[in-house]
Amino acid sequence: MKTTFLFAATACASMLIGVNSANAQETVIIEEESITVEQPVECKTHYSSSWRDNWFIQAGAGVQVPFVENELPDGSEKHHASAVYNIGFGHWFSPYLGFRISGLYGKMRWDFMQKDKAQMLSANADLMWDMTTSCCGVNPDRVFSFIPFVGVGGTYTWNFKGLPGNTRTADLKYTKGKEWTLPVSVGFQFRFRLCKYVDFFAEARAQFYADNFNGYVQGDPIEANITAIGGLSFNIGGRKFNGYNPCDYIGYINNLNGQVNDLRGELATTAAALAAANAQLPCPEVTVQETAGQGTTPMLAAVRFKINSAVISDEEMVNVYNVAQYMKANPDVNVVIDGYADEDTGTAAYNQALSERRAQAVKDVLTGTYGISDSRLAINAYGSSTQPYPENNWNRIVIFSQR
Repeated sequence: MKTTFLFAATACASMLIGVNSANAQETVIIEEESITVEQPVECKTHYSSSWRDNWFIQAGAGVQVPFVENELPDGSEKHHASAVYNIGFGHWFSPYLGFRISGLYGKMRWDFMQKDKAQMLSANADLMWDMTTSCCGVNPDRVFSFIPFVGVGGTYTWNFKGLPGNTRTADLKYTKGKEWTLPVSVGFQFRFRLCKYVDFFAEARAQFYADNFNGYVQGDPIEANITAIGGLSFNIGGRKFNGYNPCDYIGYINNLNGQVNDLRGELATTAAALAAANAQLPCPEVTVQETAGQGTTPMLAAVRFKINSAVISDEEMVNVYNVAQYMKANPDVNVVIDGYADEDTGTAAYNQALSERRAQAVKDVLTGTYGISDSRLAINAYGSSTQPYPENNWNRIVIFSQR
């Protein structure tokens, strides 16, 4: 009969590795403040557009009517319409707002005998507002839209016909053969969708000029030119906008918050288990265990189990692996596997069977997984009749010794 001295350092190392397993039956309740969205969120879709998308070009034709010095002999006025042609390009940087550079060309007539005339070329930069979309919401398939716009530009008028001798009043003055003016524009456009890439548009524009617009200076200081045109607008690549609604992500964010709080609770539980293990240090005095078997030498390895379990956890599997590697490196070594159960739970008969299952589970891994010969292994089951350690929850254990 020889005694087996179980080294406390072995149990301490195993205990710290398996601290989660040893305390698996304990529940630590931690109250954590959840991460929640405190500010109210407006469930409104916001749209954006790349500078590469939503460009368009347009071409059209119509009529223009200048409102300039044009008295009839009886003192009344008569306005003359003439053809005007339009071309332009622009970009919608949101479903609501866009800009456009638009050019107009045509001949103007304004006297009652249609002798006073000139050619006109105008370029305008317009800010466009899709009122229909702003009032009724974004709809990429909308057929009809009403679009007001404002703009500024420059107009070049030249090739005047008519002489000062044709004037009907003494204070009418002919200025010169060409004019540069800077008009301000307002107008509106009706847009009809024909397909994804083509719209028909009809628009009216009023341009306001200084008195020298038509080469004469007389009467009112402001002159105007009214145009009405229709044509086609070609959407390059169609119209598309990226929509974002913060409410679409609230559920996902709350789910992530729940996961964060769960991890906080697990971390707190682990910290409490580690603190409980540290509070038990230094390790207790070694207990001398008398065995009825052959003379043995203790090994610095042990496997701990959860309460009422004979399943080897992933954390404890490393100890089984180390024993297997040691036995492979030392083919003359034989090992005894001693199984135990804690006396605080279960009956003596139940604990006896449980300790045997624990020892057998370790042996099965050594033989089946790591190829250790069955003849080199022996098992003992002590149940809860023998407690190697004074801390009962340390006694759910398998201890290795060398024969």
